[in-house]
Amino acid sequence: MTAALVAGLVAGYGIAVPVGAVATYVVSLTARTSLRTGVCAALGVALADGLYALAATVGGSALAAVLRPVLTPLRWASALVLLALAARGAVTAVRRYRTHRLSTRSAPAPPSPARAFLSLLGITLLNPTTVIYFAALVLGNGTTESARPTEQGVFVLAAFLASASWQVLLAGGGALLGRALTGHRGRLVTALVSSAVMTVLAVRMVV
Repeated sequence: MTAALVAGLVAGYGIAVPVGAVATYVVSLTARTSLRTGVCAALGVALADGLYALAATVGGSALAAVLRPVLTPLRWASALVLLALAARGAVTAVRRYRTHRLSTRSAPAPPSPARAFLSLLGITLLNPTTVIYFAALVLGNGTTESARPTEQGVFVLAAFLASASWQVLLAGGGALLGRALTGHRGRLVTALVSSAVMTVLAVRMVV
């Protein structure tokens, strides 16, 4: 149970920590509106992460019997996927930091808390990196083969709580935290931290 909790927390923070367009929007939205609206938006992002963790866990369980003969090569493939995601995130962050090519868009009218929640939920669900990340992590760790439903639930809940805590932290920080984390250096640091977490998870799969 503890292992599932820790794995879920690490997985949740691994996908939530990098500050990109969505996280930047959460911070700026909170600064422009209210903490309530920002927290609702943050929870929308976290719910999407939790849903993808659930889908990967349940889907992996259904495929466990079929994939059992090839679990070893699949574990290596999953580790390679995570390493590729980590490398891509790090390279992209370094490139953006060096060129300072940060996109700027005119902000629409501030949404209501409910609309902020639904909007961020939908936007995050459209991100394929999240489902690839959780699918590779769940299948690569072999949790689909031995984990009980309770442990799977703990993993999913922990991933959701980790993502929620980070997103709410961004929202709570508002404009002040936004200046620290959404600037050139802040984006670089958070992306590299996330890539490091993904790399550690990938290495643990095959060691």
